[in-house]
Amino acid sequence: MTATALSATGRTDTLARLAAETFDVLIIGGGITGAGIARDAALRGLSVALIEADDFAVGTSSRSSKLIHGGLRYLAMGDIALVRETALERKAVYRMAPHLAEPYWMLVPARSRMSLLKFRTGITAYEKLGAVAEADLHRNWSGEELAYHEPRLDQSRHPHACAYREYLTDDARLVLASLRAAAGAGAVIASRVAATELLREGGKVIGVRGRCALDGSEPEIRARVVVNAAGPWADRVAGLEMEREGSRLHLSKGVHIVLPAKRLPVRNLVVMTAEDKRSIFAIPRGDTVYLGTTDTTYDGDNWRWPEITAEDVRYLLEPVGRYFDVEGLTADDVVAAWSGLRPLIAEPGKEAKEMSRKDEIWIGSGGMVTIAGGKLTGFRKMAEDIMVKVGEQLGRSLPPAPGPEPLPGGDFAGDLDHLARQLPGADNLGRACADRLARLYGSEAAAVLAGGAEALVTGGEVLRGEVDWAVNMEAALSLEDLIYRRTRAAWYSPAERDALLAPAAERMAALLGWDTAEQQRQIAAVRQRYAEEMTFQR
Repeated sequence: MTATALSATGRTDTLARLAAETFDVLIIGGGITGAGIARDAALRGLSVALIEADDFAVGTSSRSSKLIHGGLRYLAMGDIALVRETALERKAVYRMAPHLAEPYWMLVPARSRMSLLKFRTGITAYEKLGAVAEADLHRNWSGEELAYHEPRLDQSRHPHACAYREYLTDDARLVLASLRAAAGAGAVIASRVAATELLREGGKVIGVRGRCALDGSEPEIRARVVVNAAGPWADRVAGLEMEREGSRLHLSKGVHIVLPAKRLPVRNLVVMTAEDKRSIFAIPRGDTVYLGTTDTTYDGDNWRWPEITAEDVRYLLEPVGRYFDVEGLTADDVVAAWSGLRPLIAEPGKEAKEMSRKDEIWIGSGGMVTIAGGKLTGFRKMAEDIMVKVGEQLGRSLPPAPGPEPLPGGDFAGDLDHLARQLPGADNLGRACADRLARLYGSEAAAVLAGGAEALVTGGEVLRGEVDWAVNMEAALSLEDLIYRRTRAAWYSPAERDALLAPAAERMAALLGWDTAEQQRQIAAVRQRYAEEMTFQR
């Protein structure tokens, strides 16, 4: 597959094209929903523009539990249609990007054979809805077999477990891959361009006035159809079109905390039950394990970086001692954390944890198409649903949906271990570094290596070539973009993340023309972000 660039250095030309052309579709929002729509529309042959007010995936789409799953718990809530759709979509995402949909066993511990039977019944129904292949059907573990697969699970409390297949992803990188697929099909895509005003002609929305956060320019971007896919901000963007009372959305805060794997050495994705009966996941990732998520109504003002409280952390740590034979964990053991907002469709009288994750589409008075809600796993199907509305607004039939064509990095057979072993100089890289590269970049890992295989920090795993790739191929414009949403070092490489900042900023400076003062400002901004995420330890 030919590498498709979202280059930070080509920004001037991108902004000029946005202002000069009239597009079939303009998408507001660079999260997974907007990225999926851009890919679908561009692959159907439409002319497409997409703008994002901040960095791509900066909000909800980099703060999820990073699972491609059908949501087994929603089956118990009666959302059978949602579960079936997303359970089937797992296969589609795997075909598109096997490095970003890695199969894992999801382990549901059971306190008794009766509990095990109950879990098996629900999981069997879930597997039928998702048309799971025979080789991936659930299995039951106990005794020595359970001890082998999950040795630190406390069998005195949970002597049985049912294991079924789910998929682990990297949410931000799934967004970037989808955007690059859209760009490869001709889409014009820009971050740091906010929609500040809707352009109208005879009452119909015909585009937006944007504002570039970097140079202050205000391009007018015209399109036959405008799609609002702004996630938690979708209501605010819709409000540019028409005034209406109340909100369609209910914002729920989800918090995840990261622990050293040596403190909680889990091998599988493990489901724990929190004190309020919600499910909490323990998920291994390299040298770390993360726990999540909370699900509480958010009424604050910090939508980009919702506050993480000591109570959030206590809630996530509480069930660990009931499931695992490990020393007691406290907030001081947490090495990183993230929080984000889910834009749920409001259901009066229900708490956030009771609300459906279904999406909703509506058309404004000026013809703008808005989508909100939904799940990460269903992004491709949501895009297809949006394109039905786009076709209606355009007044013409559209070509068929593109299907699950491989995303950049996804054109390989799916064996990540083999891919890692075949990387140039894999033996010199070390197994952990090679595995990390394969899982972040897929079949493009060798091209990333070609840009520089030396580690930025002695003994570390983040490489110089990743900096060049992030800027030249993935439109990284700040050090935060690189550390948080390209290399993922902020959360998964805590041992080296602070030491990375100076050499990474120096390399970005060479590519983006930063002076010494700008390098220091970029470093200070990321260190401030680290500190704010960890205020619960004070």
